[in-house]
Amino acid sequence: MTAETRPVDHVIAALREFMGDRVTTNASIRDQHARGEDTTTPVQPDAVAFAETTEEVSKTLALCNRHGVPVVPFGAGTSLEGHVTPVRGGISLDLSRMNAILDVSQEDMDCLIEPGVTRHQLNDHLRDQGLFFPVDPGSHCTIGGMCATRASGTNAVRYGTIKENVMGLEVVMADGRVINTGSRTRKASNGYDLTRLIIGSEGTLGVVTKVRLRLHGIPEATSAAVVQFPDMKGCVESVIQVMQLGIPVARIELLDEVQIAACINYSKLDNLQILPTLFLEFHGTEAGVREQAEAVEAIAADLGGLGFAWAADQETRNKLWTARHNAYYAAVASQPNVRGVTTDVCVPISRLAEAILGAKQDILASGLSAPMVGHVGDGNFHTVILVDQDDPTALDRAWALDRQIVARGLSLGGTCSGEHGVGMGKAEFLEQEHGMEALDVMRSVKTALDPKGILNPGKIFRN
Repeated sequence: MTAETRPVDHVIAALREFMGDRVTTNASIRDQHARGEDTTTPVQPDAVAFAETTEEVSKTLALCNRHGVPVVPFGAGTSLEGHVTPVRGGISLDLSRMNAILDVSQEDMDCLIEPGVTRHQLNDHLRDQGLFFPVDPGSHCTIGGMCATRASGTNAVRYGTIKENVMGLEVVMADGRVINTGSRTRKASNGYDLTRLIIGSEGTLGVVTKVRLRLHGIPEATSAAVVQFPDMKGCVESVIQVMQLGIPVARIELLDEVQIAACINYSKLDNLQILPTLFLEFHGTEAGVREQAEAVEAIAADLGGLGFAWAADQETRNKLWTARHNAYYAAVASQPNVRGVTTDVCVPISRLAEAILGAKQDILASGLSAPMVGHVGDGNFHTVILVDQDDPTALDRAWALDRQIVARGLSLGGTCSGEHGVGMGKAEFLEQEHGMEALDVMRSVKTALDPKGILNPGKIFRN
């Protein structure tokens, strides 16, 4: 290496020796890897490397560690908190080509996959075997990315988050070592739980190269319904009562009147009114589904619900949940030239009404538009604060509103992020939520596993 050669240039040359033209410095490809679906300032990596094997990931990390070059894992680029922005340059390590489904066990109801596999791809593969993977963030994200952010989504109220559905991982550490965590057993008491340590670490402690997932049987019966309310209070109180009574709904999603208006327009839900709305889904036996639905319908009616509209056939259910999954895109399409700043507050279920109704007051006072949608059975809700890209004050006002909503959530015993992760967007709230001592312990873990700080630097911690 000459005196003029930067360490990253040496790494790029060395990577090309075993990855060839899958290592690129093409400006347009680097630009595609400069950020996710968020409002952070894009930063191009010095190069993008498309890994196809664990061995290639291991060699890449060993090289980068030796030369002190940052590595930022990249899946589908759908993250919302700046996770994939390479703030210090370096190598964007794209894992999307590691997309093989390696093994499925019907008998043990588990599977082994590579990190670039998506939920849609996996469920298409599993359908004929009577199994499915339930964790459903709503975007076309990779399962490796879901592990990185500790994702959840619409089905978590019944089936749990990604954390509860991952049995083990293959992980490449910062220095290139490859470890395996967890096991195929349903329980174990055998040392530190490294699987749970890696899940939610956002690529800052290691790079996931294989995932062992718990699968579930496709339910005998499925039914979905929509119920609308004249006001938000009755809508939220219905959710609280459903959860406190232990009714095992599979999905219970709230959309406020602003969000449902956007969805009606974007997804052509012409049969709905512009009112606070719950989308519900029930899984189980025919009798169990009927019993669940009748119980929820009675609760909703007592709190002002305007009657259930049923979506019993597959086509109608698909349209309903496609509309829910497209809620973010519907929100940003509802006004010209806007981007969305998303909040991700999650609170104890008993405090949900205070959190949501308080957030609605904050939005009104701010003068901004912020459609609201949420996996409210978990106490988790999002606002998509719309930022006019031609207004130089809009982004600062959006962040101020975000801070208000988060502050209320924390005051109610909640968290700043229920499922999107920390990245850069939520880093400022961690000290308030966890305290300085806990953050120091987190930093100690980071330093022990990544002493040179090459893995996704600038994420989770503010400095």
